Amino acid sequence: MGEQFAKRLEEELPQLADRAQQLQRSTDPTEQIAYLQDLREQLHKLAGSAGTFGFKDLGHQARLLEQQSQQWLSSLELQRKGIDSFIDQLQKLAGTSDLSAMATPAPAAVAQPRNSASQEAPRLIYILEDEENVGESIRRTLSTFGYQARHFTCTRQLDEAIAQQSPDALIVDVNLGNDRQSGLEYAASLLAHLPQVPPLLVLTTQDDFATQLQAARLGAVGFFSKPVDVAKLESRLEQCFAQQGGTPYRVLIVDDDYELASHYRLVLGSANMLAEVVSEPSRLFEAIAQFSPEVLLLDVNMPGCSGTELAQMIRFHDDWIRMPIIYLSAETDIGLQMNALLKAGDDFITKPISDKSLITTVFARAQRARLLSNALSRDSLTGLLKHADIKEQVAVEQERALRTGKPASVVMLDIDHFKKVNDSYGHAVGDNVIRALANLLRQRLRRVDGIGRYGGEEFLAVLPECSAAQAVQILDEIRQQFSGIAFSSEVGDFSVSLSAGVASCAELEGTALIDAADKALYAAKHSGRNKVCVAEI
Repeated sequence: MGEQFAKRLEEELPQLADRAQQLQRSTDPTEQIAYLQDLREQLHKLAGSAGTFGFKDLGHQARLLEQQSQQWLSSLELQRKGIDSFIDQLQKLAGTSDLSAMATPAPAAVAQPRNSASQEAPRLIYILEDEENVGESIRRTLSTFGYQARHFTCTRQLDEAIAQQSPDALIVDVNLGNDRQSGLEYAASLLAHLPQVPPLLVLTTQDDFATQLQAARLGAVGFFSKPVDVAKLESRLEQCFAQQGGTPYRVLIVDDDYELASHYRLVLGSANMLAEVVSEPSRLFEAIAQFSPEVLLLDVNMPGCSGTELAQMIRFHDDWIRMPIIYLSAETDIGLQMNALLKAGDDFITKPISDKSLITTVFARAQRARLLSNALSRDSLTGLLKHADIKEQVAVEQERALRTGKPASVVMLDIDHFKKVNDSYGHAVGDNVIRALANLLRQRLRRVDGIGRYGGEEFLAVLPECSAAQAVQILDEIRQQFSGIAFSSEVGDFSVSLSAGVASCAELEGTALIDAADKALYAAKHSGRNKVCVAEI
C-alpha cells in the first residue's frame, strides 16, 4: 500500500508545483484566492494520508502549508512578500525527489479482541464456592444450559485444575470460610499470573460499596448477591461470550481519498470488523440502506459536500439517528472540530491516525452502539426480539425459503402452568423461569435462528433451512433440558415443563405459518402438556 501511495505522489507533487507557479504568476486577487483554495484542499488531503502510509515528514510539511494557505485565505489583503515565501516552500515540497528517504515504516496493525464465531466446544466454567450445595446447584444449572461447569470448594483444588486447563470464565465466592484469604484476594493473585484473563463473576453475601469497588478494580463483569439467581448469572455469562464471539461489527467509511479509505478498511478487517468504502458522497444513503452499518467513519473535507453536511442529512432519518458518526479529518482547529461535533457527530479523529488507535476507537464505538441497539430493540427481561421484530423475521425467512426452495420451520413455545408458578412462588421467581427458558433457547439454537418473546410466557422461534422433523428433534431436546432445571424459591426448589408447536411449510404466508404453529402448541397443551407437536397442514 505504501508503494502505491509513493507512485501517487509522483503524480500529485508535480501538480502542486504547477498550481504554485500559477499562483505566483497571477496578479488577480480573485484568481489567487481560487488557486489558494485548490492548494489548501490538496494539502489537506496530503496531510491526512501521508502519515498513514509512512511519509510522516511529508505529512507534517503539508499540514503546515495547509495552515498557511488557510491564513492567506482568511486575510483581507494578500501580501506579495508572504505569498512568494509560501510559494517557495510549496515548490520545495513538490520538488522532493527522494521519496523513499522521507518514508518511515508504518506501524503494523495491532490485533484487538476478535469478534469471531463462538467456539464449538462447550465453554469451560470454574466455580469456587465453599458451600457444597450452593456450588453444586450452580454447576448443575450451568451444565443444563450447555456449559462444561466444574465446582471447587477450596483454592487448592482450583489451582490444580487451572494448572491443567484454563477456564473460559471464573465464578468466585467472596466469602471462603475455610481459606485464609477472601475470594477476591485469591482472584487478584490468580488473574495476575494467568496468561489470558477470563471473565470474572463474583458471588457474595456482602454487597456493600467497598466489596463492589474491589470487584470492579479486578475487572469483574458480574456481581451477584446470595441467594444467587442462576438464570441472571447465566445471562451475564452469555452476554460476555456474545461480545467475544458475536458477528463482526459493520463499519462504513466515507472518504474521497479511496486509497486511504481502503487502507482503513484493511486495518479494521485485521481486527475482524466488516468495513466498506464509499468514495462518492451521493452514494451514501444507498450504501447505508444496503450495508446497515453500526458505525460511520466520515471525512470532513470532501469536494462538493462536507462531512458535517452529510452527517446532518443522515440525522434527518429516524432509522439512522442512533448510528455513531466518527469524523476523520486532518483538521486540527479545535473550534472547527467542536462545531462539527455539535452539528451531528459523536467523535473526532485527527489524521494521520495509527492503526491501533483507529481499531480501538471504532471497536469501542461499535460495541457500545450494538449494546444500545439491543437494549432498545429487544425485550428487557429476556434479551430476545420483541413481538413485532420476531414476526418480521418470520416473514423474512419465509420469503427466503420460497426463493431458495429450502425449508423453514416456525416454533411456538409456552411454559406449562405458568400462572401456578407466579401464584405459588411470586412474580420475581416467575421472571427467573422466563429468563431461564430464553437463555436455554439462545444456547441450544443456532446463531442464524431467530428467537423472540411473543408475549408473557410465550416464545416464537424461526429456524431457517430446518425441516419439521429436525425442528421437533431439537425442540424435544430443549424440552427435556428445561424440565431438568431446578429453580429456587423461598418455599423450596421446583421444576417446570414446556410445550411447543412446530409448523414448516413454504406455501403459507408468514401469519398463517405462525397460526399453524400456534394450533400445534394448542394441541400439545390439550394432549397432556410437556410435549412437542407438529402442525397438520
